[in-house]
Amino acid sequence: MNSSRFAFEPCAPLVSTGGLCGAAGVALSAAAAHVGGAFTATVASFLLTHALALLAVGLVGGNRVLRLGGLVLLVGLVLFCGDLLARDFLGRRLLPFAAPTGGTLLILGWLTIAASAFARPRT
Repeated sequence: MNSSRFAFEPCAPLVSTGGLCGAAGVALSAAAAHVGGAFTATVASFLLTHALALLAVGLVGGNRVLRLGGLVLLVGLVLFCGDLLARDFLGRRLLPFAAPTGGTLLILGWLTIAASAFARPRT
């Protein structure tokens, strides 16, 4: 594998949001255990899982396609988790179709990250 494809140029916004997602995931895990809510545990699981991905992508930096995949993951995570939390805590949806749009973006983000392995390095 060509090491120039994956230059280590950290992406601070992804690192910081990865950390915030991890913290929120832990807090929501506690909330799910003590307060409940139909979707809170699911959101906590999604946040903790994707926090690691965001941290990894943010720390590696890599190529533009990899960073784009991380940003798509982040937007999908906000929409998906935000909608589920709004249902639990506000009793209504965040936006119409926020959860399915967010879920679709999460899938697209992971596929973009996979595609980044084949992106041509900058010359």
